[in-house]
Amino acid sequence: MERYEQYGHTRRAVGARYGVMDFIIQRVTAVILAVYSILFLLVVLFTKVDYYSWVNLFTFTWFGGFPAGKISTSLAFFALIYHAWVGVRDIWMDYITCVKLRLALQVLTVMWLVSSIVYFASVLWSL
Repeated sequence: MERYEQYGHTRRAVGARYGVMDFIIQRVTAVILAVYSILFLLVVLFTKVDYYSWVNLFTFTWFGGFPAGKISTSLAFFALIYHAWVGVRDIWMDYITCVKLRLALQVLTVMWLVSSIVYFASVLWSL
C-alpha cells in the first residue's frame, strides 16, 4: 500500500455554497422588487396622483383590516435593503483589500441601512 504525502496546506473556501446563497437571495429580492415596481407603476398610471391617493395607496386594507398596503411596501423595502446589503458587501469584499478599511465601510453600510429601516418604519407605520 502506497502512502501519499501532502505538501503544503489545503486551502479552504469561506464556506460551502456561500456564493450560491447570495446569488439566489439577490435574484429573489430582485423579483420581489420587480413585481412591486410594476404594480406601483400601474397604480400611479391609472389613478389620480394627489395626497389622498398616495395615503390610500399605502394604507389600503384587505379582508376587514389586513394592512395590505403597508405589508407589501414593507416587504419590498426589506427586499431592497437586503439586496443592497448583499451587493455593497460584495463590492467591499472584492475591491477593498485593506481589511480595516473594508470593515469600516461594512460597518458604515450597516449603520446606513439600519437607519434607513428606522426612518422607513417611522414614516410608513405612522400613517
